Amino acid sequence: MRRHHLRSSSGRLRYHSHVHHHDVASEVHVSIAFIAGTTAELIKLAPVMHELDRKGVDYQLWSTAQHVSGVPETSEDLAIRRPDRVMVRPRDRRHITQSRQVPFWMLRIGAHTLRHRRELAASLAGGTIPPTVVVHGDTFSTVLGSLIGRLLGARVAHVEAGLRSGSLRNPLPEEANRRVVARIATMHFAPTSREVENLRREGARGEIVETGANTVVDALRFASHHDLENVELPERFGLVTLHRFEMIRQGEQFETVLRTLAEHHGDIPLVMVAGLAEKQRIEELGLSGLFGDGFTMIDKRPYARFLPILVRASFVVTDSGGLQEECAVLGIPCAVHRERTERYQGIGRNVILTGLSLDRLRNFLETWETLRHPSELDDFHPSEIIVARLERA
Repeated sequence: MRRHHLRSSSGRLRYHSHVHHHDVASEVHVSIAFIAGTTAELIKLAPVMHELDRKGVDYQLWSTAQHVSGVPETSEDLAIRRPDRVMVRPRDRRHITQSRQVPFWMLRIGAHTLRHRRELAASLAGGTIPPTVVVHGDTFSTVLGSLIGRLLGARVAHVEAGLRSGSLRNPLPEEANRRVVARIATMHFAPTSREVENLRREGARGEIVETGANTVVDALRFASHHDLENVELPERFGLVTLHRFEMIRQGEQFETVLRTLAEHHGDIPLVMVAGLAEKQRIEELGLSGLFGDGFTMIDKRPYARFLPILVRASFVVTDSGGLQEECAVLGIPCAVHRERTERYQGIGRNVILTGLSLDRLRNFLETWETLRHPSELDDFHPSEIIVARLERA
């Protein structure tokens, strides 16, 4: 497959294949297909795709369309190709935000896979390495992608493998999704020795490769040069993100943490980045009045346009495991407001886990300056390790 190298309006390099009808894969045979459906997956798989591009190894990107909004902007900002195949018909595409949407969406993916099974398998049969499906993380797309890979007779490579919280309920459904994929995958790319040991203890089959860090390190390095766009921020501020299903669904818990943050009277104002779901929940709970001069709200934006906000933050309060990892790498003090986390990067150094304790959160707001740590952004290159191992097969 030939690719045009185009420059975006900001001067960044973008890749566009000759595949114009994204419901149908090209007839070109490759060895590797990435199956992804969320913006988070694209963010962390982008560096692996860039490394394949750098080495001249062709691949395809198959989208499950779990996320719809924000995906084109994320793809452009991170200079990754448009999907070669979208596994949901245009009329059926919906941004999956609620658990009740998941069964019908999964059925559509399954029907597409069965209908095009021979075509999908054939498209992976012409490369120089064994047919490989690459999935990432802990979403429903991760599970579907791994099942599709096995159905097609391909080896399944799981990036960010082995993360465990120790409880199936926390976080739900991520912990269960990871354990399922660990049973299906035949190559496990684990960020650290902790995750390697988790997989060995569970008896994971296939090869386990330690990458030294999560691929978000490479994504951060790529996107960190972006300029701040269309937002005015205080000179110093604390950044807040609270967006997980568990948090938003439990109205009382969501309200108490927002009230705790609003009552904080430190020297530094707080800025909350909120998407549509968070805004709707705030409105439903009658909490709009919490926001004012010392606690403001700005719109959620694509990853590469969010990073300049993150790197300027004095500290972070979040329920996001991904943002925990980014803060750990950047050395930014971070409070993860969750009961449990499957990620241990930065814990005990510049990151604290509140366990949903408001007292711990208040203590963090008073003492965050003691948690600053030097950046480790240039210390790890996990995508190079992943691609080198895929090529050696």
